[in-house]
Amino acid sequence: MPLSDIRARIAEAETAAGRAAGSVTLIAVSKIQPAARVEAVLDEGQRIFGENYVQEAALKWPAWRARWPGVSLHLIGPLQTNKANKAVELFETIQTLDRPSLAEKLARLAQGRGTSPELFVQVNTGAEPQKAGILPDMADDFIAACRMMDLPLAGLMCIPPDGEDPAPHFAHLARIAERNGLAGLSMGMSADFETAIAHGATHVRVGSAIFGARSPRPA
Repeated sequence: MPLSDIRARIAEAETAAGRAAGSVTLIAVSKIQPAARVEAVLDEGQRIFGENYVQEAALKWPAWRARWPGVSLHLIGPLQTNKANKAVELFETIQTLDRPSLAEKLARLAQGRGTSPELFVQVNTGAEPQKAGILPDMADDFIAACRMMDLPLAGLMCIPPDGEDPAPHFAHLARIAERNGLAGLSMGMSADFETAIAHGATHVRVGSAIFGARSPRPA
């Protein structure tokens, strides 16, 4: 689907939800996409992209940043603590802060560097054992602990369980954010971003609807 169509659908969803025009940020999820597809979207003016893997992003984005200034990268995949150093150099935003050990690592890096990427706490709204994220009933305490470390929390992120109605998960995330005074809500992907916008999403992560199906990740 053309990028212009996705932007139009976001604008329509903002209007339907009584939201201000431009209140939702589109993150184009470019993980494991052929270079030609990503470059076409860059040529159309998209500058905010989401990547799942630190190493993949490190290989391809420096050259693209040189050709297309103003790119902002969001890490939307799990972050191993031993890759945090590279991640804070490469990404403007890390959306997958999901455990105390990672928070402590990022806090140490921020103290040493004097700066930090913007951070979102990932909440496992479905309490799925195979999925990363802080459990909802632990989110308030974790957010408080991150603030004690002076981490720059911008909001919350979630990935609802496959096959379930995402709306209750989006609503749950919004309630956690509201009671903790967090404005950012990264929720909604290709199949459900309009529902997410209706529930207050400030960032939507859209991949296949823009780029088409992904190629298998190399082994």
